[in-house]
Amino acid sequence: MSGIIGHVMYALLGEQEAAARRLPVAPLLRRHRASYLCGSYLGCDIQTMPEAVCVDTGREVGYGTAPLAKSPITGGAVRPWKLAFGGREYTARDIHTLFYGRSHLVFGWSREERHLQEPWDHLAEYFAWAIADARALFGPGERAAAYLFGTLAHVGGDSLIKSVQPGLTLRLLDGQYTPRNRPIQDLVTFHEVGRKELKLDWPALLAALAATPVEPAQAHYMRVGERRGELGRHVADGWRPDLAPLLNAVMAENRRYLKVLIPGWLKELELERTADGWDCASPLREITGLHYAGMVTMAEKADFRRALRQIGEAVADLFAAVAQTGRLWQ
Repeated sequence: MSGIIGHVMYALLGEQEAAARRLPVAPLLRRHRASYLCGSYLGCDIQTMPEAVCVDTGREVGYGTAPLAKSPITGGAVRPWKLAFGGREYTARDIHTLFYGRSHLVFGWSREERHLQEPWDHLAEYFAWAIADARALFGPGERAAAYLFGTLAHVGGDSLIKSVQPGLTLRLLDGQYTPRNRPIQDLVTFHEVGRKELKLDWPALLAALAATPVEPAQAHYMRVGERRGELGRHVADGWRPDLAPLLNAVMAENRRYLKVLIPGWLKELELERTADGWDCASPLREITGLHYAGMVTMAEKADFRRALRQIGEAVADLFAAVAQTGRLWQ
């Protein structure tokens, strides 16, 4: 599974909280929800590309940087997938090493670039400059700004769920963010919170998200390109114009492969009727050792819904902090 369900939910709850507080950004997010939600996922997770190729069928398989020992299609051999660009080939891991820290800002940098990591307490200023530049450098309209607010929702949600920043305590099976917990978090978020509580049409939501165009403002935010604008004026280090053509190819690949992935992810999350009621697919039961009813019970005992609410509130706090930096981002 990828983190798309969690990140879209963090963004939706952040938007909901921003509207409740009447933050000036709330109407913008509503008007451009698909781009906002795309930013909350592809704005950061640039490793959204194949991990391997099934040798028997030639089909792309897996999700970038998640090891794959055999083909999920045939059970046979796989070979590494590579992005051919500029006379070189890049694996998903290569792309992750080059760009993951640049997209997540406060964590995830390679050892060589760790000095570029942004302090958490500078995050709102950084985004305020990037959002101001989105319109000044990339043309009129609000869509790019909505996309960058989505990216900020991802950075905030990731930092909390992965304990990069304090403020969230969630104990399910074996901690807060672990491979065994992920199916519980995804399934409960998808069905109990998304479908039942918020009445989300997940297939339509994810399809609209995946159909949004590449935003040039993402590369600027990642400091991939010429140093310019308000962000360039305030942040001197780390600009890499030489990487811009590669990142443009990566962002296009992210959108292409996300459309391939979404139907499979939705299939994995389906519940099936059994003699004992609705249950999740057997691979997810094997990971957790729980049937779906047990997952829901565990999530209720851990007050998982409260944890989601906390993340939504933290995202809205970040939005408010951007607004408080002044008129720049407006």
